[in-house]
Amino acid sequence: MTKARFVHIVDDVPELEGRSDGPAMVVAMDGFLDAGNASALTVAHLTKDSPGRVVASFEVDEFYDYRARRPALTFLEDRYTDYDAPRLVVRLMSDAMESPYLLLTGPEPDARWEAFIEAVARVVEHFKVRLVVSIGSVPMAVPHTRPVQLTNHATAQRLLIQDNVWKGEIRVPASAQAVLEIRLGEKGHDAMGFVAHIPHYVAQFDYPQASIALLEGVEDVTGLQWDHSALRTAGETKQVEIATQIADSDEVRDVVHGLEQQYDAFHTGQQGGNLLANDQPLPSGEELGAQFEQFLARLDQHDED
Repeated sequence: MTKARFVHIVDDVPELEGRSDGPAMVVAMDGFLDAGNASALTVAHLTKDSPGRVVASFEVDEFYDYRARRPALTFLEDRYTDYDAPRLVVRLMSDAMESPYLLLTGPEPDARWEAFIEAVARVVEHFKVRLVVSIGSVPMAVPHTRPVQLTNHATAQRLLIQDNVWKGEIRVPASAQAVLEIRLGEKGHDAMGFVAHIPHYVAQFDYPQASIALLEGVEDVTGLQWDHSALRTAGETKQVEIATQIADSDEVRDVVHGLEQQYDAFHTGQQGGNLLANDQPLPSGEELGAQFEQFLARLDQHDED
């Protein structure tokens, strides 16, 4: 095992030897970019049959703020048991066709981002990774009744596979994954990623449809393949659950209808039509928040039941 700064890397990985090209590496970290738990659901789906072999492990104590995100443990009668220690690791996985790939998972670093990124770069170089693909999700004013949209981003234009829904420049809070992509590009490594748009009124609950969209994006750029059937079943169940809750509120149905009109008008506008629905007023952010408070409360109660 090779010891680099803040990371331990396994030297002997026969599954990756003798290949004409290096593996792809999927990055899916817990924390900032995980509305709808899309990344967490994706990781759970990829590792449900096999957790994979850990081929690199980071010194998590250097990056994790235990007081800000206290790990869980179990208290059993008169003693503490089962401490869920945080782990930042790279796992060797295989897809449905037995093609190997790497999966970087764990909590997004709270500190020492540049040191963490340098450690990841060492892993990329050690295993001759051909492409790093990150996945994430953010809440957006989109309806749950329409396909999940993805924003793609990359270190080079040739890596992009679609046009994004908006143009121009916006300022957003940084994440370790985003800075990782920038730094890998500066080092000459190919890196890109996808961000799924989650209906903001269900962003605090599991949204399996986003995980499917993210996996499909990763498949398109890496050639890897996975079985999505379990996620599709979970997504169909979630859609029924949301529809049942919405049926109880005329106000919420009106808001969803407004989002549908906005979504449809925008996509029509991309083909030459207007960007806003004709003569249809759309709800403000304050109206959305007020009208969905009751909806979220009922959905939360449903999950508890």
